[in-house]
Amino acid sequence: MQLRVGGQTYRVVTSASDEELQRLAAVVDQKLATVVPAGRAVTPQAMLLAAIALAHDLEQEKTRASAIAGRARDAFGRILQRVDAVLGAGSESPSPSGANDSTQ
Repeated sequence: MQLRVGGQTYRVVTSASDEELQRLAAVVDQKLATVVPAGRAVTPQAMLLAAIALAHDLEQEKTRASAIAGRARDAFGRILQRVDAVLGAGSESPSPSGANDSTQ
């Protein structure tokens, strides 16, 4: 497949779909536009800057996702503690026969 990124055409062999590659190439082109002034040629250094900027974006998203996952785990843990507390309090109620279970 031929893929155009930063004004250059590259031959790419991959198992990814053409649509996915085009989408990813568009992301790279968008990032290149932030590091290369309009009308200027895309140099290898500009490609490197775009790659570093994309890697930075990826790290930030991973950090953000990890923080969200941690908060979700904490919240889920608190919910489970509350459920356990309610269920534990419910098990102290009298047995159906009306007698208290003294083995608890």
